[in-house]
Amino acid sequence: MSTSPRSPVGRGAARWLPAVAACAVAAGLLQSTFNVLANDYRLGVAAALALAAAQTVPLPLALRRPLPAWAVVFAADLVGGFVLLSADGVDGRAWPWTPPAMIGYLLVTAAVGLREGRRRLLAVGAATGATAVLPALFPTRQENATQLLLFLLTGAVLLLTGAVRERGEARRALAAQREVSEAERARRTLLEERARIAREMHDVVAHHMSVITVQADSAPYRLGGVPPETGEEFAAIAATARESLTEMRRLLGALRGTDGTGAGGGERAPQPGLAELDRLAESTVRAGVPVDLSVEAGPDPVAVPGAVDLSAYRVVQEALANVVRHAPGAAARVSVASDRTGVRVVIVNAPAPAPGAPLESGGTGHGLVGMRERVRLLGGTLEAGPLPDGGFRVAARFPLTASPTAPADPTDPADPADPAELDTAHDTAEESPAP
Repeated sequence: MSTSPRSPVGRGAARWLPAVAACAVAAGLLQSTFNVLANDYRLGVAAALALAAAQTVPLPLALRRPLPAWAVVFAADLVGGFVLLSADGVDGRAWPWTPPAMIGYLLVTAAVGLREGRRRLLAVGAATGATAVLPALFPTRQENATQLLLFLLTGAVLLLTGAVRERGEARRALAAQREVSEAERARRTLLEERARIAREMHDVVAHHMSVITVQADSAPYRLGGVPPETGEEFAAIAATARESLTEMRRLLGALRGTDGTGAGGGERAPQPGLAELDRLAESTVRAGVPVDLSVEAGPDPVAVPGAVDLSAYRVVQEALANVVRHAPGAAARVSVASDRTGVRVVIVNAPAPAPGAPLESGGTGHGLVGMRERVRLLGGTLEAGPLPDGGFRVAARFPLTASPTAPADPTDPADPADPAELDTAHDTAEESPAP
């Protein structure tokens, strides 16, 4: 579900609302503190106003600098305890902490607990507990001592706010780790898909290199009367082709070792191509998905290169597999058109006849990740997305003359084939009713 961006007015209100609330609380507490000091404790007006301001005005500062605000309020409360010794109405009332002073102190302590670490919280609790020595210095005030109550309340506030802060930090760390894991999973998916494509391309390229080797080796015998220098050239060409085949097999073994399949040679079965689309359509029909296949060639048909032939087949195979999985029973239409410039494949499916749980299918790769990577490697284009009626459309074009595009660096965030973007597109397709 997409959400509309918040307006600048809303963002400004959210930014200033805590400060406005803190100022309102400080203003109300300032008035009540002054009234208690002046009326109940019978402190002078000037002294009561100054002491009330020192105990409450720093409260808004706790939003940004909680520890300095706590230090100012704590010092003001201690000074207030000594100032109240000379007041006429202190007998029989709370001392050294007045009720408004306790409220303000607990508020600023809560701000400290939400922002600071455990060591500083322990220091704040220890400083609060140290005020227990005040009644010992003034024995006549022991019966009105409130330091024990404040110490217990401060400990409870610090424990609660500290737990809330640590829980928030743990959730943020977990979210950051989840983002890193998703990015790594996307990169791993892309690299695995590239390795699988490379293994399949090996057979296509190896076939051509084998033909070159055979032709170069047999040329002196087939042509006859070849000069020795020309024969040596043919022999050098054959030797180079054989060396290239050896290097390709070594590379293929390394690629197989990266995904745990073990080293080995190429696939024993020949790689499929567009000529096998009829068989693919028949197997899809047997899976319960009606398929309408249309293959058209231009007025001047040309031979399709092996890499394009294989990649076009794999795109159709992956798209039909997704239809079987995400829209079982939906009719699909596959059209393949080729001319002297390129090959274009389009797979369109209707919405699923009835909603149901996705089926497991024998897909060949990682959905849109594999499709996009195959098309990119051959310098083509791919369009995939849902249709207004609930169906899905995949269209790919493979050029026959354009130079292949180098694979994107999965660690480059500016690359249009960033793995996170590919994985997001794949997940979007997985959630839709079609492939």
